[in-house]
Amino acid sequence: MWGRLPSGAGLLRTAGESIPPTWFVLVGILSVQAGAGIASRLFAVLPPSAVVWLRLLTSAVVLLALARPALRGRSRADWAVAIGFGVCLATMNFAIYQSFARIPLGIAVTIEFLGPLSVAVLGSRRRIDLLWVALAGAGVVLLGRSDGDVTLAGVLFALLAGAAWAGYILLSAATGRRFSGMSGLAVASVAGTVLVAPAGIAAGGSALLDPRLLLIGLAIGLLSSVVPYTLELQALRRMPPRVFGILMSLEPAAAALVGLVLLGEFLSVWQWLAVGCVVAASVGATRRPRAPGRDREQPRPQSATDDAPEADGG
Repeated sequence: MWGRLPSGAGLLRTAGESIPPTWFVLVGILSVQAGAGIASRLFAVLPPSAVVWLRLLTSAVVLLALARPALRGRSRADWAVAIGFGVCLATMNFAIYQSFARIPLGIAVTIEFLGPLSVAVLGSRRRIDLLWVALAGAGVVLLGRSDGDVTLAGVLFALLAGAAWAGYILLSAATGRRFSGMSGLAVASVAGTVLVAPAGIAAGGSALLDPRLLLIGLAIGLLSSVVPYTLELQALRRMPPRVFGILMSLEPAAAALVGLVLLGEFLSVWQWLAVGCVVAASVGATRRPRAPGRDREQPRPQSATDDAPEADGG
């Protein structure tokens, strides 16, 4: 007799497990930056505030459908943490899109990446991390040598996005301890969408009724949020957090390459050196020595703190 045929979900799960988790992370990085590049091209007809609202709205709807969070019986502290997480999420996206509208994509993400780098360094007691701080500082100094394509407003928005990204990382763990699976991220996405709605709707106006622009906004939301969230959570189930953090450190370089290909943003030698300094500092700060007597670090089990990947900038 013929054996029982596997279901479609089983086939997808088997296919997914056959793909190295490294590819999930790399595709997620490219997806985020491709979404940012498409968003930047859309700024000519739709202001950044409206684009980021469409992105948040798309991710909130999809995450609510997937997570279906249980809302009854939540304490005030639960809601405070989830809403604070949503404020960080909204601020991070709003500020980085404002930065994209003013400075090249690669430079904006490089500056923004100082946020998670600061979290990694401040949470460490290793003296060598002072070297990574100095290297990241050198990258910032090199960006200061740039020409007129780097504006003060763009840099300040990128710094604000980095600070919000740092808060996002810290609150993602707190939210994950209180909400199971992706429920906390779904609630935070709704809070962020509501927060940005007044600015986004006011800036977009009647253009938000254009079906073509709405479809592009949907694509940005899928590329920038839904796809990377899903891929990163799959990767975290099968790889050590140390390796995940090192791979995510490639994000500034990926942003610079996407900016070059999609937007024609050519960086100077000094700017590429700055990106390289921040990437190297992020890799160094993220890398941890393996425990003695262990041949390899084991991946962490899936837990509630995997609710939100730690690197979702851009």
